[in-house]
Amino acid sequence: MSSEESRTQALVDEFTRRFESAPTHIAVGPGRVNLIGEHTDYNDGFVLPIALYRDIRIALRPRTDRTVRAYSLEYDDWYEFSIDNLKYDEDVLWSNYMMGMAWVLEEQGVRLQGMDAVVSGNVPRASGLSSSAALEVATGKALLVASGQPDAVSGVPLATSAQRAENKFVGVNCGIMDQFISVLGAEDNALLIDCRSLEYRLILFPAQAALVIGNTKASRSLAGSAYNERRSQCEQGVALLRQELPDIAALRDVTSEQLEAHKHLLPELVYRRCRHVVSENERVMQTVDAFQRGDLAEAGRLMDASHASLRDDYEVSSAALDAMVDAMRSARGCIGARLTGAGFGGCAIALVEPGSEQAVGDAIFDLYPKAANIWPEIYTSRPGPGAHVLELA
Repeated sequence: MSSEESRTQALVDEFTRRFESAPTHIAVGPGRVNLIGEHTDYNDGFVLPIALYRDIRIALRPRTDRTVRAYSLEYDDWYEFSIDNLKYDEDVLWSNYMMGMAWVLEEQGVRLQGMDAVVSGNVPRASGLSSSAALEVATGKALLVASGQPDAVSGVPLATSAQRAENKFVGVNCGIMDQFISVLGAEDNALLIDCRSLEYRLILFPAQAALVIGNTKASRSLAGSAYNERRSQCEQGVALLRQELPDIAALRDVTSEQLEAHKHLLPELVYRRCRHVVSENERVMQTVDAFQRGDLAEAGRLMDASHASLRDDYEVSSAALDAMVDAMRSARGCIGARLTGAGFGGCAIALVEPGSEQAVGDAIFDLYPKAANIWPEIYTSRPGPGAHVLELA
């Protein structure tokens, strides 16, 4: 039995033990990691994430009423709510992502039925791998199948529904990337997303490359306030650049050449923030081109340049993230490495030669704890499938 099959069986067994009947379906929402394109999403830019072979799974059985009874395996916690009475709960935070999806789907005119559910996941929490989006998307899939309407909301509308749940019900002002890749990811492919138009296309991930993700396990306490500050600085940059570039709506519309020609309009700090976003958008498209040409050395160089820009211009790296990236790069077979996610903590990602994953992992375990005084976690994953539902016999 494969590890995936054993996870499924364990979840079925847990559901049967908790509810004294077998589940009918398992809804799966994967986590994600972003290969390149950081802090570009809220500037109408481009991102290049993959779905991971790490996910949130919900074993479920439909009910005939409008009650959801859910048990979280990792939290060892029960929660029950009525779809007719959805209210944010400050005491049980994980429940809000589920209630938020019910609220959004009902708002869109989908009449939901309740379900009994067991929730379990192996996406590390608070690590920047989007466990929240994975839970939202899995919940959306679960509620729709429990209501006998599995295709009532799917694809891009399901992704935007999950984003709305997090923005409006949970109260986290996230961009679209996390939910988008969780819904629309595909095995062995990255997803190029235009965060303005929501157009997307699959980009084949090179067979001659592998990925190693290093979780710093460091606190991300600064990420929230810094995120809002950076967003404001980008908006300030656009307002000032419009004096000479009246047609721009966001930094997505500015080229590096235009930015350099008009840098005199910007305070030095705002200029550096803008320089990161403008150059990062260009790096995303250059990485797509490098993948399609099979030029892994260029893709690695672009990842390294992305980390330097995030560290020096956008100033969202940290001592822990820099130590993780340095440890990755010290290993033979590492092609390039960078922080991934909002920054200040969370994870870094390395593009590596297949077969060198162990060497990169050994280098992390050897060097990172000495530099950061924290024991890390390491994950490997090729691009996995997007959200789906398993029908149980």
